[in-house]
Amino acid sequence: FCSFLALGNTCGPSEYKTADGECCPMCGIGLMVHNDCTGDLSTTCKPCIPGTFMSVPSGLHKCFPCNHCDENQGLYIQSKCTTIGDTICDVLNGYHCTEYSNLQCLRAVKHSVCRPGQKTKTLGTKTSDTECENCPFGSYSSSGLNCTKWTDCNARNEIQSEDGSPVKDVKCVQKRKRYCLVALCPPVICAA
Repeated sequence: FCSFLALGNTCGPSEYKTADGECCPMCGIGLMVHNDCTGDLSTTCKPCIPGTFMSVPSGLHKCFPCNHCDENQGLYIQSKCTTIGDTICDVLNGYHCTEYSNLQCLRAVKHSVCRPGQKTKTLGTKTSDTECENCPFGSYSSSGLNCTKWTDCNARNEIQSEDGSPVKDVKCVQKRKRYCLVALCPPVICAA
């Protein structure tokens, strides 16, 4: 008897309960309820208006508004909204997602740029930011992409005139050539 009462208060899997407590057939995907069913009339449905969608059968009187993909939020439209499915946004190149909802990216930001004195350890992806690391001692990076070893002045037969740093190479200059002057003076004869 108790289970009979419980079943009497619920609607079937393809029905919805109206405000009056009546069970009515749901509208299909892409549709919304125009009029609830009455004793002898079934539910009347109408299509979602442009800019809205309904991706599952329901008893709702309004369709859901479509998502917007905002380029200022690092997003672009991968798939346009239809009456049966929401807009699918994707992340612009050079950005990574920072905020999700139901596996959809809502907001993305530009990848970090490594500073001079650093190198790119890991390139950014749509889901992660660029990772940077400092150049090891004895190397430099003026651009923040790759570290380059300081020039070996001795190997170039030069001498180091300025130290290197994480952001600049050592400076080398040519070794000074030594010249030896030998003066030969002719003998001077003096007559008296």
